[in-house]
Amino acid sequence: LTIVTSPTLSAFGGWLEQLLAESTGKEGKGTIPIDLEKCGPPDDYGHDRLFVYITLAGDKDVQRNSAINQLQAAGHPIVRIALDDRYQIGSEMFRWEMATAVAGALLGINAFNQPDVEASKLATLALTTEYETSGSLPPETPLFEDNEIKVFTDERNAKALRDIAGNDKTLLGYLKAHLSTIKAGDYFGLLAYIHMNETHHEPLNSIRHLIRDTKKVATCLEYGPRFLHSTGQLYKGGPNSGVFVQITCDDANDIKVPNQTYTFGTVKAAQARGDFQVLSERGRRALRLHLGKDVSAGLAILKQTIEKALN
Repeated sequence: LTIVTSPTLSAFGGWLEQLLAESTGKEGKGTIPIDLEKCGPPDDYGHDRLFVYITLAGDKDVQRNSAINQLQAAGHPIVRIALDDRYQIGSEMFRWEMATAVAGALLGINAFNQPDVEASKLATLALTTEYETSGSLPPETPLFEDNEIKVFTDERNAKALRDIAGNDKTLLGYLKAHLSTIKAGDYFGLLAYIHMNETHHEPLNSIRHLIRDTKKVATCLEYGPRFLHSTGQLYKGGPNSGVFVQITCDDANDIKVPNQTYTFGTVKAAQARGDFQVLSERGRRALRLHLGKDVSAGLAILKQTIEKALN
């Protein structure tokens, strides 16, 4: 379900994304919300999309209107919802809350629980407890390391990627192998445990749309750990149709957590690793890329490598 809004209503997509993902994404079922994916031409999409276009009277967006009209003319299903003023957002929230409850009943799931969010919390707690006991997080062995980028995955995915990559055991080879697992009806998730700012967002957003335009699949761009309580439930508990790249880094500055032996950077690292652990336990196709301290340089390398991998 792809959410497109007038500029003034752009924040509503994030609220709706959390409502749909956390409420319906469990027991191998769920509606996959796609927020902030810019509109492309009809050929950029597969046949698994429902577009919801929410507009506000007075918002002028000729380019977006034209894109939606082209998608509709090409046969993509479009739901149009027009708000006369911004105060109608309250009734829009009620509409979607009711729709989500109905969707949960039709799917046969409990829209009010979040079992896989709790699993991620428990995995994180185990890691921070290990840190308190030993003074460090459990050691990891990367699948590959080069240009200060380390590649991690679980053993099942590692074997599959080695087989696909063949003799090309490089960052390019592994990324190409990972992206080759994306099939029609899948979606791609970029899960970034890095500082959310414009410098980082630009290359990540470019990567997201490169994959959308090349693979013709829906894409998500999320920043951790904030997404764990929204789309994080869907990614781990929903349909196993996601292909994920998690991005982590070393903190340039770190602060000790009061009354604890660990730092906030340790907590964030544990949250990312706990999230990845549960994705792996759920049989998801997931790869973690650790960029080190120079995040901008790492993202530049990643973007260039993905561009090559998609050619």
